[in-house]
Amino acid sequence: MINLEWLRSFKTIYERGSMTAAAEHLFISQPGVSLHLSSLENHVGYKLFERRPRLLVPTEHGKQLYNAIVDPIARLEEIEIKSQRSASTVRPTISLGMCFETFQLSLEEAVPDLPFNLVLEFGEYRELLKKLEDQVIDLVVTPHSPELRGINYERFSQEKIVLVAGKNLDVSGFDSTDPVALRDWLQRQAWYGIAGDNDHMLRFWKQNFKSSPDFRPNYIVPNFHSILRSLSRAPGLAIVPDFLCMQVPGVTVLWEGYTPLVNHLHFARHKKNPHEANLQRIMKLVRKKMPPLID
Repeated sequence: MINLEWLRSFKTIYERGSMTAAAEHLFISQPGVSLHLSSLENHVGYKLFERRPRLLVPTEHGKQLYNAIVDPIARLEEIEIKSQRSASTVRPTISLGMCFETFQLSLEEAVPDLPFNLVLEFGEYRELLKKLEDQVIDLVVTPHSPELRGINYERFSQEKIVLVAGKNLDVSGFDSTDPVALRDWLQRQAWYGIAGDNDHMLRFWKQNFKSSPDFRPNYIVPNFHSILRSLSRAPGLAIVPDFLCMQVPGVTVLWEGYTPLVNHLHFARHKKNPHEANLQRIMKLVRKKMPPLID
């Protein structure tokens, strides 16, 4: 009989592109994820991914299995969250969606002192907002504010998306006065990106060069903190939110773009929630640590 945790790990590897990213998303060790995948492959009798350097590419069997299990697994995860929420009458459970870096910066140290259970979800904003609309998640911290049924948005912070350079990068050829020469110079450098959502890089490139980037990052790592730690030790480029890199030794803001790209961060939640006081507590903690909103 197939273990459901094998399928959950397989689904996450498929969506995140690597065992490292899957392990971080699931809060388990990378060897644990690897064991789940090998156990599942042994059970079904065929390889689900082709192993390539820094990348796992789904096989045709892997694609077929993913398409078969993605919706059932999602429904089971929703049932799990809802049952956790309803099972406790004394200590409520709050589910929160946000990016990993925002959680680490603003909320991680306060988690042990919270007077309620907390379920964190990290993922693409579109996915998190859909779960909020379906009342699977109670609160989402998001730079996007699409019109959704019954959802209120409260703008509270902002971030500027910038090009940063790593330690000892030779920037003698950098010249932002000539867009064509600048684009060519940028494409010759070593780039860092994150697994999954590279929305910042895509939007920054389109805003400044009116096209999508025609290259892939040389190094794809789990999150922005991994990028900044790498750049603090070696040359390279990345596009990241400015507030994350302000106190990272060796990393410098190289360019804000011809027209600065600014994200406004919002708290998104339902107009009525039985745990409003607890949501306000989370919002206060996050607001205290994030850059202030500039009108």
